[in-house]
Amino acid sequence: MASLKDLQRPIQEELKGFEGTFRDSMRSSVPLLDKIMHYIIQRKGKQMRPMFVFLCAKLIAPATHKTYIAASIIELLHTATLVHDDVVDDSDLRRGFFSINALWKNKIAVLVGDYLYSKGFLLSLEHQHYDLLHILSHAVKEMSEGELFQLEKARKLDITEETYYSIIRQKTASLVAASCTSGAASVTDDKDQVDRVREFGYMAGMAFQIKDDLFDYGFQNIGKPTGIDIKEKKMTLPLIYTLNKVDHKAKNRIKYIIKRKSNHKKYQREVIQMVKDSGGMEYAQGVMLDYKHKARTILETFDHNDSREALLGLLDFIVDRKK
Repeated sequence: MASLKDLQRPIQEELKGFEGTFRDSMRSSVPLLDKIMHYIIQRKGKQMRPMFVFLCAKLIAPATHKTYIAASIIELLHTATLVHDDVVDDSDLRRGFFSINALWKNKIAVLVGDYLYSKGFLLSLEHQHYDLLHILSHAVKEMSEGELFQLEKARKLDITEETYYSIIRQKTASLVAASCTSGAASVTDDKDQVDRVREFGYMAGMAFQIKDDLFDYGFQNIGKPTGIDIKEKKMTLPLIYTLNKVDHKAKNRIKYIIKRKSNHKKYQREVIQMVKDSGGMEYAQGVMLDYKHKARTILETFDHNDSREALLGLLDFIVDRKK
């Protein structure tokens, strides 16, 4: 499997330029905000979404100034969602460092997230890129609806497979799709190309989220099972499959643990073992690989170039990554 650094080679110069554009977009005249923005920039993640923006743009044509703006907006919105997610999940850590809410409390964290959203939307307006504003506003709407839908369903533990796919399409895949779409839209007006890139983004985003769900069960030696999704009562694909597969007694046992005992490691391990025994992880792995195949098939409709090869490698990275 190629490393992210290898996959970044076709867009190395673009990513360097993006760093400056992104830093500039986060500046604030309010000292506290500027301090927090600096903290966020110093602890950046893999920056996969800006990679999707630039690679999908260069799949079609050379990157433009609009591509840099699109990548900056995407990263601003993604960062905003992470800050708000940590508040919702009451999480003290993000990528091994203290979260914004852990250091500055929830009230400030919520306002920081709001600030990042507003900066993203203003950036598109300042440059009159109204198509980017539409793409990204739609993604934020989908992410919010998906999160709320999942919270509603988690209370009843009645999520079907189709409902699960709908939730992760909104919650996770929508921002990956927006990254790909905004990259394509920054270099072409060809609706067919933009639509194909958008669908590729949705398929890649679905595979990405299912891989994340498998991490909770320590699938294929990717580490010890965490049980975090069980603790948070999240109905992910391995668990949904298991609930549909086991007998009535086992189904009631799983539901009882999730409702009443999900905070206890001993009971989390019991559910994880039941999921393993039922073939829940293998099933989810198969679905993930199916989404990867669909994404790959779409990519292969585009002309061969370095960006297309990097995107194919990025699909491999998504399903083979260890964290």
